[in-house]
Amino acid sequence: MVRKRKSKFRDVFEFLMIALAMVIGSFGWCAFLLPHHITIGGIAGIASVIQWGFDIPVQYTYLIINGILLFVALKILGWKFCVRTIFAVLVFASSTSILREVFAEHALFANEPFLACVVGGVLLGIGVSIALQYNASSGGSDVIAAMIHKYRDISLGRVILVCDLCIITSSYLVLENWEKVIYGYIVLFVMTYMVDYLISGMRGSVQFFVISEHWGEIGTAINNDVDRGCTLIEARGFYTGKKVGMLFIIARRSEAHSIYQVIDEIDPNAFVSQGVVNGVYGMGFDRMKVPHKKRTVEEAVKGKA
Repeated sequence: MVRKRKSKFRDVFEFLMIALAMVIGSFGWCAFLLPHHITIGGIAGIASVIQWGFDIPVQYTYLIINGILLFVALKILGWKFCVRTIFAVLVFASSTSILREVFAEHALFANEPFLACVVGGVLLGIGVSIALQYNASSGGSDVIAAMIHKYRDISLGRVILVCDLCIITSSYLVLENWEKVIYGYIVLFVMTYMVDYLISGMRGSVQFFVISEHWGEIGTAINNDVDRGCTLIEARGFYTGKKVGMLFIIARRSEAHSIYQVIDEIDPNAFVSQGVVNGVYGMGFDRMKVPHKKRTVEEAVKGKA
């Protein structure tokens, strides 16, 4: 019962974080980029180009194109990702419809388009990164990047960069102004740098070795409270010759603080070692993305022989 309650609380918290991410991204777009006619990538960029060319509100185009893309992504990325992304797209479209009216004639950094590019790109990057961390997306090239990243070890930022370069360059057909296109490139590079920097920071992994007489309580608490597994290693102190229990734990970097809290509450005198891990693959972490030829069971057995 307690675990179910914690699971529901975690889901609510994650949806709130996704909503916050979308509001941050929408603010960066509407306050700094749209008033300057600076194109960004993704579906938002396509929607802004269509608005400038055909005077169709961006939120409508954004919703329609994302709906088609998510229908395709449903089978590849799963219903959980798509449900969260639909929620994110709706929040982004709603906040955009409000903020677009607020900043239509009151652009921030009105006479400083370069600063507007940098700040807008940073805010968009923060929004995309938070959404991806909680298994969601703002739609568009983020969804394409997530589909490719699922099967190939290519950084999310790099895939977004390639997709969005094409979209931003195409904006010249409507704007006929290379200065605006170059500003769009600046936004794109700032945003993709932020995505790669923040995603690698949030999704990075750490390992712990914990030696304590209360290893059972610590392991149980980490299982229940942090929702991470532990491996018990039977060790022996070299000087004392005494048998001790040592826990081996691998977790996300963002979970390290919670693990320290658990250990400190149960045994403040525990011996703890933390190290950075370059790659962790398996249940609860990333999937190995190694290209290989598909083989039948018989071929695999024959190859081993």
